[in-house]
Amino acid sequence: MVNRFWKRRTPRRTLTLRSRGDQGAATRVDFAELAPELPRFLGQAAYLQLGYFETLTRLIRATPELSEKESLSRAAGAALTKHRAIVDLIAERGDDPTQLMLPFRENLDAFRRKTIGARPRETLLAVYITAGMLDDFYFALASSYGETGERVAAILGEDDARHEIVAIIQETIDGDEEWRSLLSMWARRLVGDTILVCRSALRQPELAAMSEDRVELVYTELMGAHARRMDAMGLAS
Repeated sequence: MVNRFWKRRTPRRTLTLRSRGDQGAATRVDFAELAPELPRFLGQAAYLQLGYFETLTRLIRATPELSEKESLSRAAGAALTKHRAIVDLIAERGDDPTQLMLPFRENLDAFRRKTIGARPRETLLAVYITAGMLDDFYFALASSYGETGERVAAILGEDDARHEIVAIIQETIDGDEEWRSLLSMWARRLVGDTILVCRSALRQPELAAMSEDRVELVYTELMGAHARRMDAMGLAS
């Protein structure tokens, strides 16, 4: 589930992080000057969804249980639907989706290779953790792009069917402390690389000039959302 955690502030745009449905005070970080150019934002957002689809498709082929294949196919289908929606938006703007995605292929493919676990369950958890954090991040960045950003936020806010992944993970760890411990450790290893992907999406000169305390605020909130996802699955974050 994508967390709705952005909000505008007049006169400057802000990146606001909060959980979906949280009506209380939220931490606000002025990241307007760090948001990448719109074509870069769209290209990377589209390729990320395609990557989720590709990894889930690989897992479908490696899964012998028909019921799990069906569950993973729903999650993969949701990722592909979001990818196509962003691609359609890019084409509608008059840009070539392939050209906008191409600059991110090498780095994002390398990132996904790092998240391929020794066991399918590790890879499945990796999709859930990394996709959740990155969708949260891009949902928040969308507030910098006016109407186009609102459309991207709406796309990312659609059902991702990742509850299907949660159900498989929970069944795996239920009553099995060895699996619970292994997957908890694996999830912790994923966080650093995912944060690096977030940082790489921002304007680098402006990011370098900003105090680390201000930058860390956004990652603190992303980590909070990550911790809630882990707790909901019964895994320690």
